[in-house]
Amino acid sequence: MDDMKKEHALLLGVDLHDGEDFAHSMQELYDLAKACQMEPTGQVTQNLKNLHPAFYMGKGKLSKVREYLEEGDIDVLIFDRSLSPAQFRNLQDFLGLPILDRTTLILEIFAVRAKTREAKLQVESARLQYVLPRLVGMHKALSRQGGGSGLANKGAGEKKLELDRRRIEKRLSELRKELDRIAGERTVQRKKRQASRILRVALVGYTNAGKSTLMNRMLDKYTRDSSKKVLEKDMLFATLDTTVRRICTGPGEEFLLSDTVGFIHQLPAGLVKAFRSTLEEAKEADLLLHVLDYSDESFRKQREVTEETLKDLGAGDIPVIYVYNKSDRCMELNDLPVIRGNRIYLSAKEGVGISELVGMIQNTCKSI
Repeated sequence: MDDMKKEHALLLGVDLHDGEDFAHSMQELYDLAKACQMEPTGQVTQNLKNLHPAFYMGKGKLSKVREYLEEGDIDVLIFDRSLSPAQFRNLQDFLGLPILDRTTLILEIFAVRAKTREAKLQVESARLQYVLPRLVGMHKALSRQGGGSGLANKGAGEKKLELDRRRIEKRLSELRKELDRIAGERTVQRKKRQASRILRVALVGYTNAGKSTLMNRMLDKYTRDSSKKVLEKDMLFATLDTTVRRICTGPGEEFLLSDTVGFIHQLPAGLVKAFRSTLEEAKEADLLLHVLDYSDESFRKQREVTEETLKDLGAGDIPVIYVYNKSDRCMELNDLPVIRGNRIYLSAKEGVGISELVGMIQNTCKSI
């Protein structure tokens, strides 16, 4: 998309000095905005002990932001944390521009990436659950989207709030029923795989760590059916749908490999809940392959985020092999792979270390 057609965004964040990597969080917000086809043109930050309960940031700082907006070419304001319904409403009134927060950005990306019916329903459910209590403050933001949730494209500004609420609540009820039905089908499929006694291995990790690339390199090596390959692309949340493939490494030696949705810092609770049936693949696995982008200086933080999310899902005690992917960017390719305990440093893109990883999977599974 041409830059001239992109919305210009101003990023706003508060550093609470609470142990979080604020610089990394703001960089991630920038990447999320770019993934939404917006052009971040600046950022405003503030150091506070606590978030302002009504305005997120201090009123003095926001007054300066308002003065800046009168002079600058800004279309939308994006805040680094999830805003409360009151904060959405107050910021909208005070600053007069569409307001988005980290959660709405992630939800927008998920809406664009969703391909299957299940993923689309899961995203719609999460978006509507988030919108419902924030309806007043989000009207202008919904109008700029022109669709997606099924709300703005019917002219949110032209409808009374009560009618919007009723329509959303009715739609949420319909979505719950349909998703429960799909979850039931997924459970039946999972039980059939369990009954087959084939070992189940799940790829987990931060978004864009290279999980899909790793799956495809395994398929390249152990199957000739290119139709089984999955989408791999250098973008946030390229994979939303769980894909399960059978990997046959030799006579009588096989396992099921599943590729799951990637995690991210402050992944909206509504999305985790909506995608729970999909994420169950990780919970039901015999072994997890925790894929990390070793070339990313924030890989330790990303590992921590993934481990916390897995723990919340009830998958914290499953055996793990840590796959430090993209190691060729910071190590000599000829030195790879490197194996240290339950860690392997490799390059999925270059196809280096795949056989050794499969060997680790086989050895680990023998002790399970």
